[in-house]
Parts: sequence; structure tokens; C-alpha cells
Amino acid sequence: MGITWFHTGINMESFWLSGLFLRAVLTGSLLALACGLLGVFLVLRRDAMIGHGLSHIAFAGVAVGLVLNFLPVLVSIAICVTGSLFILKLKDRARLPGDTAIGLLSSGGMALAVLLSALRKNFGAELAGYLFGDLLALSPAEVYLAGAVVFLVLVLIVVFYPQLLLMTLDRESAVVAGIKIRRLDRLLVMLTAVTTVLGLKIVGLLLITGLTVIPAASALQLARSFRSSLILSSLFSLISVLSGIMLAYLLNLPASAAIISMALLLFGVSLAWRKLR
Repeated sequence: MGITWFHTGINMESFWLSGLFLRAVLTGSLLALACGLLGVFLVLRRDAMIGHGLSHIAFAGVAVGLVLNFLPVLVSIAICVTGSLFILKLKDRARLPGDTAIGLLSSGGMALAVLLSALRKNFGAELAGYLFGDLLALSPAEVYLAGAVVFLVLVLIVVFYPQLLLMTLDRESAVVAGIKIRRLDRLLVMLTAVTTVLGLKIVGLLLITGLTVIPAASALQLARSFRSSLILSSLFSLISVLSGIMLAYLLNLPASAAIISMALLLFGVSLAWRKLR
């Protein structure tokens, strides 16, 4: 699944200038920046698997949107954002560990998606595009959504950088300092939820967690400060997406797998460089 470049009927010269390619590169680049920035916070907060749980909830949202025949991406964003806030509620009020709350919601979301696809078999192929990723199916509206997400992530980090830094590295000290950590938690998970939904078209449900976690893990091997980890993570994520798209086109590979493979390659290089240094 994913992109099958040579079966699109587009020759190499015209493909570089086509709207399909430009949308794929632009949307992929924007989502790469969002994933790179958010990934550092999630990894250091030990919330790396929240992206995995949210991807299952987002998948259920897509299925609901297809059943209703109404803007699957927007329906998925609404359901995924609600699910992300519910995860926080479960952690606080039900006194469940974070991974348990994520497991409950992700299992329920995936079960709902499977049930809906079994009841309505006419959208199986379209649903599979969200499962494995389909860059060629990106719409102009999704490009604008990706740009809005990156803008909001940048605003969040710039405006609340000292608070985010403290609550990420020392949550107890942040509470003592009077930082409203629950509000910032909600903002982070909501932006992660929207990024996850849009990322389904880039790398699919099965691999979206990798685009959030792997570049951040690579950056943390080399970064000498928190600020540099954010920059390196965004850079590694961007390189992974762009090189993955090119590799997928040249070798006729699924773009989602190529993108994550490049991210893993960068992690291996970063790990080796840290050990040598």
C-alpha cells in the first residue's frame, strides 16, 4: 500500500511540477516540523506512545466520517482531540497509569473502526489509505491544515517555552512554581491529536508514531541543550520525510515505509556518532 509512483501514469519531468508532488512535499514538510517539535516533549515526558493510541482513535474517527459521508479528516480531528482529553481525564480521575489509559482508548478506537468497516464494506479501500498512508490523496485543504498546526505548535513553544521546559524536565518543580501544567498538558495532547490525524495520510496509522518518536530520539543522542534538541528533531524529521518521498519515487516503494526507514537510518547514524564522540 501507499504510493505506487510508476502506476500513476505521470512521467518524471511532469511529476516534479505536478500539484500532487508539490502537495505531498509541502504537507509532508509541515507535518515533519510539527512531529519533530512535539516529539521531543513526548519522549522526555515518557508519553511517546500517546501518538500510537491517538492514531487508533483517529482511525476510528475516519471510519465514522466515511460512514456519515462527511469530511473524514475533520470528523477524525474532533474525535481524536476529544479522545486525547479523555486520556488525560482517565490518568487524573481514574488514577490509571498513562500507558493503561492509552491502551484502553486505542483498543476501543480500533475496535470501532473494524466494526464500522465490517458493517459498511464500500469504503474499505479508502480506509486502507489511512491505514498505510497515501500521499497522492492529499487535498489542498490538508495542506492549509498542516500549516495551521505548525503555526500553533510554534506559538505554543515560543509563548510557553520556560513553562514547557520546566514541566517536561521536572514536573514537581513546575507544580511548586505555580505553572498551570494541566492547561499545558491539554494544549500539547490536542496539538498532538491534530498532528496525528493529518499524519495518517503521510505515513499511515501503523507508522505515525515513528515519525513523532524516532527523530526526537535521534536528536537527543546529539543535542547539548533542550533548544538544540528541538531544532535537531525538526531537522531529522524533515530530512526523513523529504528523502523518504524521493526514495519512494525512485524505487517505487511505499512512501510511508521509506520515510520511517530513513528516520531509523538517521537514528542509527546519530547513535553511532554519539558513541564515537
